[in-house]
Amino acid sequence: MIDHYAWRGGREVMLRFGPETGPVVVVALPLFEEANRVRALAVSVCRALADRGVASVLPDLPGQGESLVPLQECTLSDMQGAFHTVCEVMRATGRLPFCVSIRSGALLAPPAMAPWCLAPQDKADLLRHLRRIQQAGNLHRVPETTGPIAGNPISAAFLAELAAPETAPTLVTRTLRLNGDPAEADRYVEANPLWRRAEPDNDAALAQVLAADIAAWIASCAG
Repeated sequence: MIDHYAWRGGREVMLRFGPETGPVVVVALPLFEEANRVRALAVSVCRALADRGVASVLPDLPGQGESLVPLQECTLSDMQGAFHTVCEVMRATGRLPFCVSIRSGALLAPPAMAPWCLAPQDKADLLRHLRRIQQAGNLHRVPETTGPIAGNPISAAFLAELAAPETAPTLVTRTLRLNGDPAEADRYVEANPLWRRAEPDNDAALAQVLAADIAAWIASCAG
């Protein structure tokens, strides 16, 4: 079901899945080009959660998806504020929100909501990733305005937020990573990283694995 939410900067679209009562998963997609590459996977996870009786919402954030806010006018704080608003909207209707994030989506979780994460990135990781893409395009520094990085017009203000030291790093409840990822995780899953592909793709088997893990995580938190 298509729905909307209002944040301080405007009105954005969100997709709703599953029952209209009970706890609800709020999904944080990765930032920038990776959001498009894994959106189909996220939708498949939401549908698989609905099959398990778990509700979820997949919000568009300012500057991404169907948002009318230009990305070059957005900051990380804007995206965090919009995501936090979705969580509060769910809480205001009497539903307990749980944050599920993919990659740099981990940066969006409210401080009080330790998220479930797939291959999380922190700010430093994301900034290094953007600089690698920039260098691959024969740009040798991060200017005041970047021009597109992988087609994304990222502002100097956004990059400055990523470069700022972490004041309160996100506390993650549960982390999954793909086999071959050397970073620490609670579980490793055999699958290909869709976020590294040149075009958007999906993985139905991975979606089922992730949905089962998320549903079990929610049940353990509720217990």
